[in-house]
Amino acid sequence: MSGKDGWPREKRWKDLYTRSDKVARADQLGFDYPRVSENQLLRDAASEFAGEERNVLFICSRNQWRSPTAEQVWRKHPKLSVRSAGTSPNARRKVSVEDIRWADVILVMEEKHKSRLLAEFTRVIAEKPVHVMDIPDNYKFMDPELVEELQSSVAAILGLE
Repeated sequence: MSGKDGWPREKRWKDLYTRSDKVARADQLGFDYPRVSENQLLRDAASEFAGEERNVLFICSRNQWRSPTAEQVWRKHPKLSVRSAGTSPNARRKVSVEDIRWADVILVMEEKHKSRLLAEFTRVIAEKPVHVMDIPDNYKFMDPELVEELQSSVAAILGLE
């Protein structure tokens, strides 16, 4: 399946897999999804950073809608310093080694972003917590549903009120 320019068209991952599909499949296979429970993530994040300001890096593909929205939503939180970037070569702001080093925690929108980061920044990212939020690429900048999703999932992952 190719586009007009002869290059293969990118798969529409958001249409192929949803969080509920992943949960159902994991249940069929007999393991929890996500493999680490949310309660464990909360305990780890809360104990690791109790009382400190954290540097949080939000990652999506093109740094156009999701990660800039996350940055905007969380930029005024007193315990967070935030940045956003993208994994694509066409990103408005491409993720760099400096971004990875700066971050205390990295929040990616989809599993493919985590895979790309691990492939490109293997050594630098080895000790960094990377959390997949499972937010598909079907929102525009500051979409109210996206804002609500980001507020709840980021707060849960980082153990914020």
